[in-house]
Amino acid sequence: MNALDDLRTAATEQAAALGADFVGSEHVFLAWRMTATGAAADTMTTAGLTADAFRELLGASNGRPRRSTEPAERGTLSSQAQRALQLAGEIAQTAGRPEATLDDVGVALIREPRGAIARALTQFQLKPSQLRKQLEGSAPRPQQQRPARPPAQPRAQPPAPQVRPAQTEVPAKRSPRRDPEIDDIPEARAPERPRLIPSTAPRPREVRPSFWRQIPATSILVLALPIAIWLDRTGGNALLIFGAACLGVIPLAALMGTATEHLAERSGPTLGGLLNAGFGNAAELIIAIVALRAGYVELVQASITGSILGNLLLILGLSLATAGAREPLLKFNRTTAGMSAAMLAVAVAGLVFPALVHAAHPLGGPGELRLSVIVAAILALMYLASLLFVFRTHRRLFASGQGRESAAVVWSMPVAIGVLALATVGVAVASEILVGTVGAVTTSLGVSQGFVGLILIPIIGNAAEHATAIVAARRGKVDLALQIALGSSTQVALLVAPILVLVSAVIGGSMNLVFAPFQVAALGVGVIVSSLITVDGESHWLEGVQLLALYVMIAAAAWFI
Repeated sequence: MNALDDLRTAATEQAAALGADFVGSEHVFLAWRMTATGAAADTMTTAGLTADAFRELLGASNGRPRRSTEPAERGTLSSQAQRALQLAGEIAQTAGRPEATLDDVGVALIREPRGAIARALTQFQLKPSQLRKQLEGSAPRPQQQRPARPPAQPRAQPPAPQVRPAQTEVPAKRSPRRDPEIDDIPEARAPERPRLIPSTAPRPREVRPSFWRQIPATSILVLALPIAIWLDRTGGNALLIFGAACLGVIPLAALMGTATEHLAERSGPTLGGLLNAGFGNAAELIIAIVALRAGYVELVQASITGSILGNLLLILGLSLATAGAREPLLKFNRTTAGMSAAMLAVAVAGLVFPALVHAAHPLGGPGELRLSVIVAAILALMYLASLLFVFRTHRRLFASGQGRESAAVVWSMPVAIGVLALATVGVAVASEILVGTVGAVTTSLGVSQGFVGLILIPIIGNAAEHATAIVAARRGKVDLALQIALGSSTQVALLVAPILVLVSAVIGGSMNLVFAPFQVAALGVGVIVSSLITVDGESHWLEGVQLLALYVMIAAAAWFI
Protein backbone atom coordinates (compact mmCIF):
# COMPACT_ATOMS: atom_id res chain seq x y z
CA MET A 1 0.00 0.00 0.00
CA ASN A 2 1.69 3.19 -1.18
CA ALA A 3 1.41 6.73 0.15
CA LEU A 4 -1.37 7.57 -2.30
CA ASP A 5 -3.55 4.69 -1.09
CA ASP A 6 -2.95 5.65 2.53
CA LEU A 7 -3.94 9.23 1.73
CA ARG A 8 -7.11 8.09 -0.02
CA THR A 9 -8.07 5.92 2.96
CA ALA A 10 -7.51 8.79 5.39
CA ALA A 11 -9.54 11.13 3.16
CA THR A 12 -12.41 8.61 3.14
CA GLU A 13 -12.35 8.45 6.94
CA GLN A 14 -12.37 12.25 7.26
CA ALA A 15 -15.27 12.54 4.80
CA ALA A 16 -17.26 9.99 6.79
CA ALA A 17 -16.51 11.80 10.05
CA LEU A 18 -17.74 15.07 8.59
CA GLY A 19 -20.93 13.44 7.27
CA ALA A 20 -20.20 13.96 3.57
CA ASP A 21 -21.68 11.63 0.97
CA PHE A 22 -18.53 11.64 -1.17
CA VAL A 23 -14.80 12.22 -0.82
CA GLY A 24 -13.99 15.67 -2.15
CA SER A 25 -10.72 17.44 -2.78
CA GLU A 26 -11.14 19.23 0.56
CA HIS A 27 -11.10 15.86 2.36
CA VAL A 28 -7.98 14.86 0.44
CA PHE A 29 -6.39 18.16 1.49
CA LEU A 30 -7.38 17.52 5.12
CA ALA A 31 -5.80 14.05 5.03
CA TRP A 32 -2.72 15.48 3.34
CA ARG A 33 -2.46 18.24 5.98
CA MET A 34 -2.56 15.61 8.75
CA THR A 35 0.45 13.70 7.38
CA ALA A 36 2.46 16.24 5.39
CA THR A 37 5.84 17.49 6.61
CA GLY A 38 8.41 19.90 5.29
CA ALA A 39 8.71 23.63 4.61
CA ALA A 40 5.17 24.07 3.22
CA ALA A 41 3.62 22.27 6.19
CA ASP A 42 5.66 24.40 8.61
CA THR A 43 4.53 27.57 6.82
CA MET A 44 0.89 26.55 7.16
CA THR A 45 1.33 25.67 10.83
CA THR A 46 2.94 29.04 11.56
CA ALA A 47 0.07 30.83 9.82
CA GLY A 48 -2.47 28.83 11.85
CA LEU A 49 -3.76 26.52 9.10
CA THR A 50 -3.51 23.27 11.02
CA ALA A 51 -5.51 20.12 10.36
CA ASP A 52 -7.83 20.97 13.25
CA ALA A 53 -8.33 24.52 11.96
CA PHE A 54 -9.18 23.25 8.45
CA ARG A 55 -11.51 20.61 9.89
CA GLU A 56 -13.28 23.30 11.89
CA LEU A 57 -13.56 25.44 8.75
CA LEU A 58 -15.10 22.49 6.88
CA GLY A 59 -17.56 21.88 9.68
CA ALA A 60 -18.55 25.55 9.68
CA SER A 61 -18.89 25.81 5.90
CA ASN A 62 -20.75 22.54 5.44
CA GLY A 63 -23.65 23.79 7.52
CA ARG A 64 -26.02 20.87 6.91
CA PRO A 65 -23.89 17.93 5.78
CA ARG A 66 -25.40 15.94 2.99
CA ARG A 67 -26.00 12.26 3.65
CA SER A 68 -27.04 9.57 1.27
CA THR A 69 -27.69 5.86 1.26
CA GLU A 70 -24.20 5.27 -0.09
CA PRO A 71 -21.81 5.98 2.80
CA ALA A 72 -18.52 7.73 2.28
CA GLU A 73 -16.64 4.63 3.46
CA ARG A 74 -16.91 3.28 -0.05
CA GLY A 75 -14.38 5.91 -1.07
CA THR A 76 -16.38 7.51 -3.83
CA LEU A 77 -14.15 10.31 -5.10
CA SER A 78 -15.56 13.48 -6.54
CA SER A 79 -14.46 14.60 -9.97
CA GLN A 80 -12.22 17.31 -8.47
CA ALA A 81 -10.55 14.82 -6.13
CA GLN A 82 -9.98 12.41 -9.02
CA ARG A 83 -8.42 15.17 -11.12
CA ALA A 84 -6.16 16.18 -8.24
CA LEU A 85 -4.84 12.65 -7.73
CA GLN A 86 -4.45 12.17 -11.48
CA LEU A 87 -2.52 15.44 -11.68
CA ALA A 88 -0.28 14.28 -8.84
CA GLY A 89 0.54 11.16 -10.86
CA GLU A 90 1.36 13.25 -13.92
CA ILE A 91 3.63 15.49 -11.82
CA ALA A 92 5.47 12.41 -10.55
CA GLN A 93 5.89 11.00 -14.07
CA THR A 94 7.23 14.33 -15.31
CA ALA A 95 9.80 14.36 -12.49
CA GLY A 96 10.83 10.77 -13.25
CA ARG A 97 9.34 9.19 -10.11
CA PRO A 98 7.59 5.82 -10.32
CA GLU A 99 4.68 6.90 -8.09
CA ALA A 100 3.27 10.09 -6.64
CA THR A 101 4.43 11.37 -3.26
CA LEU A 102 2.66 13.51 -0.68
CA ASP A 103 4.44 16.57 -2.04
CA ASP A 104 3.08 15.81 -5.50
CA VAL A 105 -0.44 15.63 -4.09
CA GLY A 106 0.11 18.93 -2.28
CA VAL A 107 1.26 20.61 -5.49
CA ALA A 108 -1.79 19.25 -7.33
CA LEU A 109 -4.19 20.52 -4.64
CA ILE A 110 -2.63 23.98 -4.38
CA ARG A 111 -1.94 24.56 -8.06
CA GLU A 112 -5.49 25.85 -8.68
CA PRO A 113 -7.19 25.95 -5.24
CA ARG A 114 -10.96 25.92 -5.22
CA GLY A 115 -13.77 25.77 -2.71
CA ALA A 116 -12.77 25.21 0.91
CA ILE A 117 -9.05 25.01 0.08
CA ALA A 118 -9.10 28.44 -1.56
CA ARG A 119 -11.08 29.92 1.35
CA ALA A 120 -8.62 28.49 3.87
CA LEU A 121 -5.56 29.84 2.05
CA THR A 122 -7.21 33.25 1.75
CA GLN A 123 -8.32 33.33 5.39
CA PHE A 124 -4.85 32.47 6.69
CA GLN A 125 -3.12 34.76 4.14
CA LEU A 126 -1.11 32.01 2.43
CA LYS A 127 0.13 32.39 -1.13
CA PRO A 128 -0.34 29.27 -3.31
CA SER A 129 2.72 30.16 -5.40
CA GLN A 130 4.99 30.23 -2.35
CA LEU A 131 3.63 26.94 -1.01
CA ARG A 132 4.01 25.33 -4.43
CA LYS A 133 7.67 26.37 -4.63
CA GLN A 134 8.31 24.94 -1.18
CA LEU A 135 6.64 21.66 -2.11
CA GLU A 136 8.46 21.38 -5.41
CA GLY A 137 11.77 22.20 -3.71
CA SER A 138 11.33 19.51 -1.05
CA ALA A 139 10.13 16.78 -3.43
CA PRO A 140 12.63 13.93 -3.88
CA ARG A 141 14.52 14.16 -7.11
CA PRO A 142 15.25 11.08 -9.17
CA GLN A 143 18.75 9.75 -9.49
CA GLN A 144 20.88 11.30 -12.16
CA GLN A 145 20.15 8.56 -14.62
CA ARG A 146 19.41 9.57 -18.10
CA PRO A 147 16.92 7.42 -19.94
CA ALA A 148 18.53 5.01 -22.35
CA ARG A 149 18.57 6.30 -25.83
CA PRO A 150 17.06 4.15 -28.51
CA PRO A 151 19.55 2.56 -30.87
CA ALA A 152 20.77 4.96 -33.45
CA GLN A 153 18.88 4.65 -36.65
CA PRO A 154 20.57 5.36 -39.92
CA ARG A 155 19.86 8.92 -40.78
CA ALA A 156 17.56 9.06 -43.76
CA GLN A 157 19.07 10.66 -46.80
CA PRO A 158 17.21 13.75 -47.88
CA PRO A 159 15.49 13.42 -51.19
CA ALA A 160 17.27 14.85 -54.15
CA PRO A 161 16.15 18.36 -54.89
CA GLN A 162 13.85 18.69 -57.80
CA VAL A 163 15.08 20.83 -60.60
CA ARG A 164 12.59 23.50 -61.34
CA PRO A 165 12.62 25.88 -64.22
CA ALA A 166 14.15 29.23 -63.53
CA GLN A 167 11.74 31.91 -62.46
CA THR A 168 12.10 35.53 -63.16
CA GLU A 169 10.10 36.61 -60.06
CA VAL A 170 10.56 35.70 -56.46
CA PRO A 171 7.71 33.33 -55.59
CA ALA A 172 5.29 34.28 -52.80
CA LYS A 173 5.61 32.46 -49.51
CA ARG A 174 3.43 29.40 -49.63
CA SER A 175 1.21 28.42 -46.73
CA PRO A 176 1.97 25.15 -44.92
CA ARG A 177 0.39 22.02 -46.12
CA ARG A 178 -3.11 21.48 -44.75
CA ASP A 179 -4.47 18.14 -43.65
CA PRO A 180 -8.29 18.30 -43.72
CA GLU A 181 -8.69 15.34 -41.36
CA ILE A 182 -6.83 17.18 -38.61
CA ASP A 183 -7.15 20.87 -39.32
CA ASP A 184 -10.94 20.77 -39.61
CA ILE A 185 -11.22 19.63 -35.96
CA PRO A 186 -11.41 22.76 -33.77
CA GLU A 187 -9.72 21.12 -30.79
CA ALA A 188 -6.67 20.19 -32.83
CA ARG A 189 -5.90 23.66 -34.06
CA ALA A 190 -3.27 25.55 -32.18
CA PRO A 191 -4.70 28.72 -30.65
CA GLU A 192 -3.61 31.97 -32.11
CA ARG A 193 -0.92 33.62 -30.05
CA PRO A 194 -1.86 37.21 -29.29
CA ARG A 195 0.52 39.82 -30.57
CA LEU A 196 2.35 41.61 -27.82
CA ILE A 197 2.27 45.31 -28.56
CA PRO A 198 4.65 47.28 -26.35
CA SER A 199 2.82 49.96 -24.44
CA THR A 200 4.14 53.47 -24.77
CA ALA A 201 1.99 54.85 -21.95
CA PRO A 202 3.94 55.74 -18.79
CA ARG A 203 3.50 53.35 -15.88
CA PRO A 204 1.45 54.82 -13.06
CA ARG A 205 3.48 55.75 -10.04
CA GLU A 206 2.65 54.04 -6.79
CA VAL A 207 1.16 56.57 -4.44
CA ARG A 208 1.77 55.88 -0.80
CA PRO A 209 0.15 57.83 1.98
CA SER A 210 2.43 60.30 3.66
CA PHE A 211 3.04 60.63 7.36
CA TRP A 212 0.26 63.19 7.79
CA ARG A 213 -2.29 61.06 5.95
CA GLN A 214 -1.77 58.27 8.48
CA ILE A 215 -2.62 60.48 11.44
CA PRO A 216 -6.10 59.47 12.76
CA ALA A 217 -8.94 61.68 11.56
CA THR A 218 -9.98 62.34 15.16
CA SER A 219 -6.72 64.21 15.74
CA ILE A 220 -8.50 67.48 14.97
CA LEU A 221 -10.04 67.15 18.43
CA VAL A 222 -6.59 67.75 19.93
CA LEU A 223 -7.40 71.47 19.56
CA ALA A 224 -9.71 71.00 22.53
CA LEU A 225 -6.66 70.55 24.79
CA PRO A 226 -5.33 74.14 24.50
CA ILE A 227 -8.92 75.34 24.96
CA ALA A 228 -9.15 73.32 28.17
CA ILE A 229 -5.80 74.74 29.35
CA TRP A 230 -6.93 78.30 28.61
CA LEU A 231 -10.28 77.80 30.38
CA ASP A 232 -8.52 76.26 33.37
CA ARG A 233 -6.04 79.13 33.64
CA THR A 234 -8.73 81.79 33.29
CA GLY A 235 -11.15 80.16 35.75
CA GLY A 236 -13.80 79.08 33.26
CA ASN A 237 -16.86 76.94 33.86
CA ALA A 238 -16.00 73.53 35.34
CA LEU A 239 -18.32 71.64 32.98
CA LEU A 240 -16.73 73.30 29.93
CA ILE A 241 -13.24 72.56 31.22
CA PHE A 242 -14.20 68.93 31.92
CA GLY A 243 -15.76 68.52 28.45
CA ALA A 244 -12.80 70.11 26.65
CA ALA A 245 -10.32 67.94 28.57
CA CYS A 246 -12.33 64.82 27.71
CA LEU A 247 -12.35 65.72 24.01
CA GLY A 248 -8.60 66.36 24.13
CA VAL A 249 -7.87 62.92 25.60
CA ILE A 250 -9.67 61.04 22.78
CA PRO A 251 -7.30 61.95 19.87
CA LEU A 252 -4.23 61.68 22.10
CA ALA A 253 -5.19 58.13 23.06
CA ALA A 254 -5.70 57.35 19.36
CA LEU A 255 -2.23 58.73 18.56
CA MET A 256 -0.71 56.59 21.30
CA GLY A 257 -2.34 53.52 19.78
CA THR A 258 -1.19 54.42 16.25
CA ALA A 259 2.40 55.03 17.35
CA THR A 260 2.40 51.74 19.28
CA GLU A 261 1.23 49.86 16.18
CA HIS A 262 4.03 51.37 14.10
CA LEU A 263 6.55 50.43 16.78
CA ALA A 264 5.14 46.91 16.71
CA GLU A 265 5.61 46.76 12.92
CA ARG A 266 9.28 47.66 13.38
CA SER A 267 9.84 45.30 16.32
CA GLY A 268 8.53 42.01 14.96
CA PRO A 269 5.49 39.93 15.93
CA THR A 270 6.48 38.85 19.46
CA LEU A 271 7.85 42.16 20.73
CA GLY A 272 5.13 43.98 18.81
CA GLY A 273 2.47 41.98 20.57
CA LEU A 274 4.05 42.81 23.93
CA LEU A 275 4.10 46.52 23.02
CA ASN A 276 0.43 46.45 22.06
CA ALA A 277 -0.35 44.61 25.27
CA GLY A 278 1.65 47.07 27.36
CA PHE A 279 0.33 50.32 25.85
CA GLY A 280 -3.23 49.23 25.10
CA ASN A 281 -4.67 51.05 28.12
CA ALA A 282 -1.89 53.59 28.68
CA ALA A 283 -4.19 56.63 28.48
CA GLU A 284 -6.56 55.26 31.08
CA LEU A 285 -3.65 54.25 33.31
CA ILE A 286 -2.27 57.80 33.22
CA ILE A 287 -5.67 59.25 34.16
CA ALA A 288 -5.96 56.79 37.06
CA ILE A 289 -2.48 57.59 38.40
CA VAL A 290 -3.23 61.31 38.32
CA ALA A 291 -6.50 60.65 40.15
CA LEU A 292 -4.67 58.57 42.77
CA ARG A 293 -2.28 61.43 43.43
CA ALA A 294 -5.28 63.69 43.95
CA GLY A 295 -6.82 61.22 46.44
CA TYR A 296 -9.78 60.03 44.31
CA VAL A 297 -9.54 56.34 45.30
CA GLU A 298 -13.26 55.68 44.76
CA LEU A 299 -13.04 57.22 41.28
CA VAL A 300 -10.06 54.99 40.35
CA GLN A 301 -11.70 51.81 41.63
CA ALA A 302 -14.87 52.64 39.72
CA SER A 303 -12.87 53.35 36.55
CA ILE A 304 -11.27 49.89 36.74
CA THR A 305 -14.69 48.28 37.05
CA GLY A 306 -16.11 50.51 34.33
CA SER A 307 -13.31 49.67 31.90
CA ILE A 308 -13.86 45.94 32.27
CA LEU A 309 -17.64 46.26 31.95
CA GLY A 310 -17.39 48.77 29.12
CA ASN A 311 -15.32 46.35 27.03
CA LEU A 312 -17.23 43.22 27.99
CA LEU A 313 -20.75 44.61 27.62
CA LEU A 314 -20.81 47.90 25.70
CA ILE A 315 -18.11 47.32 23.05
CA LEU A 316 -18.62 43.59 22.68
CA GLY A 317 -22.37 44.13 22.45
CA LEU A 318 -22.01 46.86 19.81
CA SER A 319 -19.57 44.69 17.85
CA LEU A 320 -21.86 41.65 17.83
CA ALA A 321 -24.90 43.74 16.95
CA THR A 322 -23.03 45.50 14.13
CA ALA A 323 -21.57 42.30 12.68
CA GLY A 324 -24.85 40.44 13.18
CA ALA A 325 -26.62 42.93 10.93
CA ARG A 326 -24.46 41.58 8.04
CA GLU A 327 -24.37 37.86 8.87
CA PRO A 328 -27.11 35.76 10.51
CA LEU A 329 -24.58 33.61 12.42
CA LEU A 330 -21.20 34.88 13.61
CA LYS A 331 -18.29 32.50 14.19
CA PHE A 332 -15.04 33.31 15.95
CA ASN A 333 -12.06 31.72 17.68
CA ARG A 334 -13.30 29.72 20.66
CA THR A 335 -9.79 29.45 22.10
CA THR A 336 -9.50 33.22 22.47
CA ALA A 337 -12.97 33.52 24.00
CA GLY A 338 -12.41 30.63 26.40
CA MET A 339 -9.03 31.86 27.61
CA SER A 340 -10.33 35.42 28.14
CA ALA A 341 -13.34 34.12 30.07
CA ALA A 342 -11.10 32.05 32.35
CA MET A 343 -8.66 34.92 32.93
CA LEU A 344 -11.48 37.32 33.74
CA ALA A 345 -12.95 34.78 36.18
CA VAL A 346 -9.57 34.63 37.96
CA ALA A 347 -9.46 38.45 38.04
CA VAL A 348 -12.94 38.68 39.55
CA ALA A 349 -11.87 36.15 42.17
CA GLY A 350 -8.94 38.43 42.96
CA LEU A 351 -11.43 41.21 43.71
CA VAL A 352 -13.89 38.98 45.58
CA PHE A 353 -11.46 37.55 48.14
CA PRO A 354 -10.29 40.92 49.55
CA ALA A 355 -13.92 42.04 49.75
CA LEU A 356 -14.91 38.81 51.56
CA VAL A 357 -12.01 39.17 54.01
CA HIS A 358 -13.01 42.80 54.61
CA ALA A 359 -16.61 41.78 55.32
CA ALA A 360 -15.82 38.77 57.52
CA HIS A 361 -12.58 39.76 59.26
CA PRO A 362 -11.66 43.43 58.78
CA LEU A 363 -7.88 43.68 58.74
CA GLY A 364 -7.72 47.44 58.83
CA GLY A 365 -5.96 49.71 56.35
CA PRO A 366 -2.40 48.27 56.46
CA GLY A 367 -3.53 44.63 56.52
CA GLU A 368 -5.92 45.02 53.62
CA LEU A 369 -3.29 46.91 51.64
CA ARG A 370 -0.77 44.08 52.16
CA LEU A 371 -3.37 41.52 51.06
CA SER A 372 -4.16 43.64 48.01
CA VAL A 373 -0.47 43.87 47.09
CA ILE A 374 -0.13 40.06 47.28
CA VAL A 375 -3.23 39.52 45.14
CA ALA A 376 -2.08 42.21 42.69
CA ALA A 377 1.30 40.51 42.28
CA ILE A 378 -0.42 37.18 41.57
CA LEU A 379 -2.71 38.77 38.98
CA ALA A 380 0.26 40.43 37.28
CA LEU A 381 2.09 37.09 37.10
CA MET A 382 -1.04 35.55 35.58
CA TYR A 383 -1.06 38.26 32.93
CA LEU A 384 2.60 37.60 32.08
CA ALA A 385 1.81 33.88 31.82
CA SER A 386 -1.05 34.65 29.42
CA LEU A 387 1.31 36.70 27.23
CA LEU A 388 3.74 33.77 27.13
CA PHE A 389 0.86 31.47 26.20
CA VAL A 390 -0.48 33.70 23.41
CA PHE A 391 2.73 34.98 21.85
CA ARG A 392 5.08 32.06 22.40
CA THR A 393 3.96 28.55 23.31
CA HIS A 394 0.49 28.47 21.66
CA ARG A 395 0.76 31.25 19.12
CA ARG A 396 -0.71 29.19 16.27
CA LEU A 397 -3.98 28.66 18.17
CA PHE A 398 -4.69 32.38 18.09
CA ALA A 399 -3.96 32.95 14.38
CA SER A 400 -7.27 34.03 12.89
CA GLY A 401 -6.09 35.76 9.72
CA GLN A 402 -7.92 38.91 10.74
CA GLY A 403 -5.09 41.11 11.85
CA ARG A 404 -5.25 44.86 11.65
CA GLU A 405 -4.39 46.35 8.33
CA SER A 406 -0.74 47.36 8.18
CA ALA A 407 0.12 50.87 7.16
CA ALA A 408 1.53 51.34 3.66
CA VAL A 409 4.39 53.37 5.12
CA VAL A 410 5.64 52.36 8.56
CA TRP A 411 6.92 55.18 10.69
CA SER A 412 10.57 55.10 11.64
CA MET A 413 11.49 54.30 15.24
CA PRO A 414 12.37 57.93 16.14
CA VAL A 415 9.08 59.23 14.65
CA ALA A 416 6.97 56.59 16.39
CA ILE A 417 8.73 57.09 19.73
CA GLY A 418 8.43 60.89 19.38
CA VAL A 419 4.69 60.73 18.63
CA LEU A 420 4.18 58.32 21.54
CA ALA A 421 6.11 60.59 23.93
CA LEU A 422 4.24 63.76 22.87
CA ALA A 423 0.87 62.02 23.11
CA THR A 424 1.76 60.69 26.57
CA VAL A 425 2.66 64.19 27.76
CA GLY A 426 -0.59 65.53 26.29
CA VAL A 427 -2.64 62.85 28.05
CA ALA A 428 -0.90 63.65 31.34
CA VAL A 429 -1.71 67.37 30.99
CA ALA A 430 -5.33 66.65 30.02
CA SER A 431 -5.65 64.21 32.93
CA GLU A 432 -4.48 66.85 35.43
CA ILE A 433 -7.14 69.26 34.16
CA LEU A 434 -9.84 66.58 34.00
CA VAL A 435 -9.20 65.27 37.51
CA GLY A 436 -9.03 68.81 38.86
CA THR A 437 -12.65 69.45 37.81
CA VAL A 438 -14.15 66.15 39.00
CA GLY A 439 -15.32 67.56 42.32
CA ALA A 440 -17.09 70.53 40.75
CA VAL A 441 -18.62 68.38 38.00
CA THR A 442 -20.06 65.79 40.38
CA THR A 443 -21.55 68.55 42.51
CA SER A 444 -23.11 70.46 39.61
CA LEU A 445 -24.50 67.32 37.92
CA GLY A 446 -25.59 65.68 41.14
CA VAL A 447 -23.80 62.38 40.43
CA SER A 448 -21.30 60.40 42.47
CA GLN A 449 -17.61 59.81 41.76
CA GLY A 450 -18.53 56.18 41.24
CA PHE A 451 -20.75 57.02 38.26
CA VAL A 452 -18.09 59.27 36.69
CA GLY A 453 -15.47 56.56 37.09
CA LEU A 454 -17.78 53.72 36.06
CA ILE A 455 -19.21 55.29 32.89
CA LEU A 456 -17.50 58.50 31.73
CA ILE A 457 -13.78 57.90 32.33
CA PRO A 458 -13.65 54.44 30.64
CA ILE A 459 -15.50 55.68 27.55
CA ILE A 460 -13.15 58.66 27.21
CA GLY A 461 -9.92 56.74 27.75
CA ASN A 462 -10.81 53.86 25.41
CA ALA A 463 -12.77 55.72 22.73
CA ALA A 464 -10.19 55.10 19.98
CA GLU A 465 -9.90 51.38 20.77
CA HIS A 466 -13.69 51.08 20.92
CA ALA A 467 -14.07 52.71 17.51
CA THR A 468 -11.51 50.29 16.03
CA ALA A 469 -13.44 47.28 17.35
CA ILE A 470 -16.77 48.51 15.97
CA VAL A 471 -15.28 49.30 12.54
CA ALA A 472 -13.67 45.84 12.44
CA ALA A 473 -17.00 44.21 13.28
CA ARG A 474 -18.77 46.21 10.58
CA ARG A 475 -16.22 44.87 8.05
CA GLY A 476 -16.90 41.30 9.15
CA LYS A 477 -13.72 40.86 11.24
CA VAL A 478 -15.45 39.44 14.30
CA ASP A 479 -12.30 37.78 15.65
CA LEU A 480 -10.44 41.09 15.63
CA ALA A 481 -13.32 42.87 17.40
CA LEU A 482 -13.38 40.17 20.08
CA GLN A 483 -9.61 40.32 20.52
CA ILE A 484 -9.86 44.06 21.16
CA ALA A 485 -12.81 43.87 23.56
CA LEU A 486 -11.80 40.77 25.51
CA GLY A 487 -8.08 41.55 25.42
CA SER A 488 -8.59 45.05 26.78
CA SER A 489 -10.81 43.73 29.60
CA THR A 490 -8.23 41.14 30.55
CA GLN A 491 -5.46 43.72 30.49
CA VAL A 492 -7.33 46.09 32.79
CA ALA A 493 -8.21 43.33 35.26
CA LEU A 494 -4.81 41.60 35.35
CA LEU A 495 -2.36 44.44 34.66
CA VAL A 496 -3.82 47.93 35.14
CA ALA A 497 -5.46 47.16 38.49
CA PRO A 498 -2.31 45.54 40.00
CA ILE A 499 -0.14 48.41 38.71
CA LEU A 500 -2.43 50.97 40.36
CA VAL A 501 -2.34 49.09 43.67
CA LEU A 502 1.46 48.95 43.57
CA VAL A 503 1.70 52.63 42.57
CA SER A 504 -0.62 53.56 45.44
CA ALA A 505 1.59 51.62 47.87
CA VAL A 506 4.69 53.43 46.56
CA ILE A 507 3.25 56.95 46.76
CA GLY A 508 1.68 56.30 50.15
CA GLY A 509 -1.92 56.09 48.93
CA SER A 510 -4.72 53.99 50.33
CA MET A 511 -6.00 52.16 47.27
CA ASN A 512 -6.55 48.43 47.66
CA LEU A 513 -8.56 45.71 45.96
CA VAL A 514 -11.46 45.94 48.40
CA PHE A 515 -14.04 47.12 45.88
CA ALA A 516 -17.60 48.12 46.68
CA PRO A 517 -20.12 45.23 46.75
CA PHE A 518 -22.05 46.74 43.81
CA GLN A 519 -18.91 46.84 41.66
CA VAL A 520 -17.94 43.25 42.53
CA ALA A 521 -21.47 42.02 41.79
CA ALA A 522 -21.59 43.92 38.48
CA LEU A 523 -18.25 42.45 37.46
CA GLY A 524 -19.36 38.92 38.33
CA VAL A 525 -22.61 39.21 36.39
CA GLY A 526 -20.86 40.82 33.40
CA VAL A 527 -18.17 38.12 33.20
CA ILE A 528 -20.71 35.29 33.52
CA VAL A 529 -23.08 36.65 30.84
CA SER A 530 -20.30 37.50 28.37
CA SER A 531 -18.72 34.07 28.88
CA LEU A 532 -22.03 32.30 28.20
CA ILE A 533 -22.38 34.26 24.96
CA THR A 534 -18.83 33.83 23.60
CA VAL A 535 -17.56 30.50 24.93
CA ASP A 536 -19.25 28.42 22.19
CA GLY A 537 -17.54 30.36 19.38
CA GLU A 538 -20.86 31.47 17.82
CA SER A 539 -23.14 34.45 18.29
CA HIS A 540 -25.72 36.69 16.59
CA TRP A 541 -27.07 40.21 16.83
CA LEU A 542 -29.61 39.43 19.59
CA GLU A 543 -26.85 38.39 21.99
CA GLY A 544 -25.15 41.71 21.29
CA VAL A 545 -28.35 43.51 22.21
CA GLN A 546 -28.54 41.47 25.43
CA LEU A 547 -25.06 42.65 26.43
CA LEU A 548 -26.03 46.25 25.72
CA ALA A 549 -29.19 45.88 27.81
CA LEU A 550 -27.14 44.59 30.76
CA TYR A 551 -24.71 47.51 30.45
CA VAL A 552 -27.55 50.06 30.43
CA MET A 553 -29.08 48.45 33.54
CA ILE A 554 -25.74 48.65 35.39
CA ALA A 555 -25.31 52.30 34.33
CA ALA A 556 -28.82 53.15 35.51
CA ALA A 557 -28.16 51.52 38.87
CA ALA A 558 -24.87 53.41 39.22
CA TRP A 559 -26.69 56.72 38.58
CA PHE A 560 -28.82 56.23 41.71
CA ILE A 561 -26.01 55.09 44.00
